[in-house]
Amino acid sequence: MHVVVTGGTGALGAGVVDVLLERGATIYLPMIEPTLPTHLPWCDHARVHATANVSLDDEAQVSAFYARLPELWASIHLVGGFAMAPIAETSLADFEKQWRLNTVTCFLACREAVKAMRKTGRGGRIVNVASRPVVVPAPGMISYVASKAGVASITQALAAEVLADNILVNAVLPSTIDTPANRAAMPNADYTKWPSPAQIAQSIAFLSSSENALTTGTLVPVYGRA
Repeated sequence: MHVVVTGGTGALGAGVVDVLLERGATIYLPMIEPTLPTHLPWCDHARVHATANVSLDDEAQVSAFYARLPELWASIHLVGGFAMAPIAETSLADFEKQWRLNTVTCFLACREAVKAMRKTGRGGRIVNVASRPVVVPAPGMISYVASKAGVASITQALAAEVLADNILVNAVLPSTIDTPANRAAMPNADYTKWPSPAQIAQSIAFLSSSENALTTGTLVPVYGRA
């Protein structure tokens, strides 16, 4: 099973790659870094194939990456970014940066994944990452929420478009994820209520697997008690 994971070097991405390797997948990582970070536990794994210096908001680079892949089964899109500011303090440049990081990267990866999956004639699975504030609004993050709402809309519209190809498309909606960076940013928070990367990875692994034969076009909450 050949699977693309964008954002695979991040905290959530590392957990997703770990679970997929346990399930026997071969992973393809497009990454902005020049080399695969050595702190990742699977950095030398034989079934992890990293492609360096790929900007996932660059149309030509994304197209070239997917065109070189073997028969693709799943594409999981985790790359993105977060910014928080009230609307009066959000510039157009801030808004456009979030749009490119979250929505444009998702759109390009989805488009090229669909092209690759259609070549196989076997269908496939696409999983995107939106965010809880898309469905449970929160103040002070207008550019982030708008960009993740775009991810949610792409997910649902694409699911309807490619259903006849047996390509199932879903998105997970995390709340604050329990990562070292988030703990450092919110030292007084109750971390026990946050979902861990490993927990979210299990949901993503199911949605991207052949075990998922029915679920498509859904926005799946993965925030537990948060």
